[in-house]
Amino acid sequence: MADLPTARVAKERPFLNVGVDFGGPFLIKESSRRNARSQKAYLCLFICFTTKAIHLELVSDLSSAAFLAALDRFIGRRGLPRCIYSDNGTNFTASARELSEVYTLLQENCTEISDTLAQRQVKWIFNPPAASNFGGLWESGIKSAKHHLRRVIGAQLLTFEEFTTLLCKIEAILNSRPLIDLSPDPSDNVDYLSPGHFLIGTSLLSAPEEDISETPLNRLSRWRLLQRAAQCFWKLWSTSYLQSLTPRNKWFNNSSTLKVGDLVLLPHLHRLPLHWPIGKIESVHPGKDNVVRVVSVKTGNSLIARPINTVIPLLQ
Repeated sequence: MADLPTARVAKERPFLNVGVDFGGPFLIKESSRRNARSQKAYLCLFICFTTKAIHLELVSDLSSAAFLAALDRFIGRRGLPRCIYSDNGTNFTASARELSEVYTLLQENCTEISDTLAQRQVKWIFNPPAASNFGGLWESGIKSAKHHLRRVIGAQLLTFEEFTTLLCKIEAILNSRPLIDLSPDPSDNVDYLSPGHFLIGTSLLSAPEEDISETPLNRLSRWRLLQRAAQCFWKLWSTSYLQSLTPRNKWFNNSSTLKVGDLVLLPHLHRLPLHWPIGKIESVHPGKDNVVRVVSVKTGNSLIARPINTVIPLLQ
């Protein structure tokens, strides 16, 4: 397997090099009226090459104009990217062509403002045609957002505003996922590093709210319906994400590498939205054959014992 591209390993600010892709369609309605007309909408995803942070936008169609509007909103919140990577979709190629025409027009004017704007070009890099193995980074991001989003919405029709609000909640959920341990020192009472740390400088948190994921839909207002959808998305996605981190190797060799001070995830504890159950290993308990099968984990002020197949170590 070849090395990662330079843009994936360079120490850059978030969203300086991004991948972009579309997902959908989803059905939305024009207003909250009972007989409002429905229309299609699409999910536009931007993913940072360096931090794997995700930015989600809702667009009304797959035209280049709709994408350029989404790109403007993205730039206003995340800053101007240097490189954009995408597939060869007609909306992307048309948008790149329009941006190129704007840059050419600016370069023909010799004013100071025009020169400054013309120098801030965004380089657009397209995948080769029929290269289905390219773009795995943003394809996995689209899958993470779209797979469970369809299941939590179901047959409900949301307005553009409601869908945008739900996407912001989902964006925070995806950017809260733990990546690595912040400190190798066991005495440090520190947390994990997530994509959200690169965006706001600390962990992403949600406002306290009642668990209504099991409440019938006909008993909820429109606002509570969005809360329920976000909570259901959290439960489905966080469970599948933790399962993807769990090793499933056969025990041909001793694969336990857990040691004192390791930061681990505890998937069997109750999880509130954007809250990941984290603990530090205080001690390991090898058996008579000197194989570690049980560890003691410190979580807050408590110390619990767990078998090693129920804890997930974070990278250091």
